[in-house]
Amino acid sequence: MSLSDREILRDLAKRYRDLCADSVQAERRDLWRRHNSLQRTRPLIYVRAFAWQEMPEAACLCRDPFFRAYEAHFRHQLFWGTLGDDSIFEPWVTVGAVYTCRGWGVEIPRWRSDTPGGSYKDDYPLKRLEDIARLRPPHHAVDEAATAAAVARLEEAVGDLITINLDRGPAYRMWSGDLSTDLGHLRGIEHFMLDMMDDPDGLHRLVGFLAAGVARVHDEAEAAGDWGLCAHQNQAMPYAQELPDPAPNVNGVKRNALWGYMAAQEFTGVSPAMHEEFLLRYQLPILKRFGLVAYGCCEDLTRKIDMLRQIPNLRRIAVAPSADVAACAEQIGRDYVLSYRPSPADMVSYKFDPGRVRTILRRDLRICRHNLVDITLKDVETVEHDPERVRKWVAITREVIDEVFGG
Repeated sequence: MSLSDREILRDLAKRYRDLCADSVQAERRDLWRRHNSLQRTRPLIYVRAFAWQEMPEAACLCRDPFFRAYEAHFRHQLFWGTLGDDSIFEPWVTVGAVYTCRGWGVEIPRWRSDTPGGSYKDDYPLKRLEDIARLRPPHHAVDEAATAAAVARLEEAVGDLITINLDRGPAYRMWSGDLSTDLGHLRGIEHFMLDMMDDPDGLHRLVGFLAAGVARVHDEAEAAGDWGLCAHQNQAMPYAQELPDPAPNVNGVKRNALWGYMAAQEFTGVSPAMHEEFLLRYQLPILKRFGLVAYGCCEDLTRKIDMLRQIPNLRRIAVAPSADVAACAEQIGRDYVLSYRPSPADMVSYKFDPGRVRTILRRDLRICRHNLVDITLKDVETVEHDPERVRKWVAITREVIDEVFGG
């Protein structure tokens, strides 16, 4: 490690450690524990994205790619910590295990737009459902030497300043574990929607294969003692009174001590009946092994909330920008946390208009005033290079919360 890289990384680690030590973090932990346990708190604000790539603070200086990645992490967290939302910053930095078995054994060629940050198109490897024979059953397999080397490098650099957490949890989590995402990449949304009518048995075999693979990997990771308290997933702050708090290097836990998460973005245009038949029935056995579950990302779940009640440990439901907020609020009631997600285009991305922000938030939060609601700002691709915009949005959102719910 060069002297300059060392100085850069250590300075950032100290500053991040100080952010984590702020007393506000304990206050936020208590709020999220109560909120996620269906107790009334003020609506909490979670800024999940803020066009980081446009911020001057995103520029990295480390020359070594390994340390540059952690430099980027610290810079990202430190900037996030200035936004004033209710996010919690944990006093550790995580090294992910290196896995020897990722993916399904087939390459997915991708055609990309020439525009930076633009769109892409997968060349789906499963041209026919019979191509399932090409897929490889996955297993939980950690490259111990490579993993230990990565931990040792970071320990040597900043381990005396901040805890280095090793996440040994399985590779098939979040998007690689919700079945819907990989089904889209492997077969293609336009194709599996036709399969539902043209070859339902073949589609059941494919989704069943994916589900069996994810379940196997989860089981193997649990048997190996590799699920840890850093592996909570709920697209928010993963605290709840019913579950242990997130913690570094506490492994050997069962999935019933953790938050689990799945979504169904690729099933946005699919009816509730077919969503249940071709996806949820395969997600359910996996989700039931977790302590609490959050469901949904950017998909419209307005007509599917009754279907989701089959998930016995469901606790959080996403209400995406395309969803009918009033219909969702009525169905969700106080049975679950309503994760309200206003459109980033309306909130911060284009021609920032505080009046428009207030009008939309005031309308939707009044609809949700009897729910247990939090507000997530996510999928922010641009703020038109305005470093102050998200801070202003957080301040406006707090004002509207005070107006609607009382200060």
